[in-house]
Amino acid sequence: MPVYSINHTTVYLYSQAVALSHQYLHLEPLATETQECLDFNLEVWPTPLETLKRTDYFGNRVHYLTVTEPHQELRITARSQVSVTPGLEPTAPTTVAEARQWLAQATEAPANSVRQFLFPSPGIPRLAITDEWAQRIFPSGRPILDGILELSEEINRTFIFDPGATHTETPLEELVSLQRGVCQDFAHLSVAVLRAAGLPGRYVSGYLLTNPPPGQPRRLGADASHAWVSTYIPGHGWVDFDPTNDTLCRDEHITTAYGREFSDVSPVRGTVMGGGPQALFLGVTVKPAGE
Repeated sequence: MPVYSINHTTVYLYSQAVALSHQYLHLEPLATETQECLDFNLEVWPTPLETLKRTDYFGNRVHYLTVTEPHQELRITARSQVSVTPGLEPTAPTTVAEARQWLAQATEAPANSVRQFLFPSPGIPRLAITDEWAQRIFPSGRPILDGILELSEEINRTFIFDPGATHTETPLEELVSLQRGVCQDFAHLSVAVLRAAGLPGRYVSGYLLTNPPPGQPRRLGADASHAWVSTYIPGHGWVDFDPTNDTLCRDEHITTAYGREFSDVSPVRGTVMGGGPQALFLGVTVKPAGE
């Protein structure tokens, strides 16, 4: 059972003084069947007047901050220690048709929470190309797992990872046209195809352990938050896969939040009074505990 230490720092630099800042954070790792958050510490400068913690609609841990001290720099650092247990390999041979039937008829507890991820959301509309991919990759008689593996492989093969090509609000149509983007974009596209196939698609935000090149030390702050996808297979449960890296998620993915799309679970989001033009700096380190 690997244990990871995660350090996530967000810094906003403002050209003018900010009089009031409200921030909404998805930074505390979730407790799940395969993951336990052993420790979490949040450091904010300037010190907030108020910090609130609650569980949001999707079951994620959320922190609200209110900073009233005038400032031109806001620094938020989240430190976590998380243990991850490899999930069971999905073996249920459930087909697309069987899953659709279960979704239409099931009355047991998980069904309603699963069904909410069947529908388009503001940032993940239904497109002609996602309908085409859904019909080709997820025909009714095919086992869902086989379709997941093909979808992941095709996105990884078709699209180029390019951090400069898109931003957090790039429409799905533009991603398809550019054929390049980042993990958020590839997760959104995967979710869109799943939903077009009548299968639940859930956006997952978190971290991925990245190993340094052989013989090189780990570069502190060189990692980033990550995004991948989850779908529900009746007879097994939620299955996470990472189209950016073309892999099923096992014990090197650390989950912070689930939602319909990125806007539901963005790591740091807020509003400020004043500030003028701003610059944003991010630094993330994910490493085995004790390294």
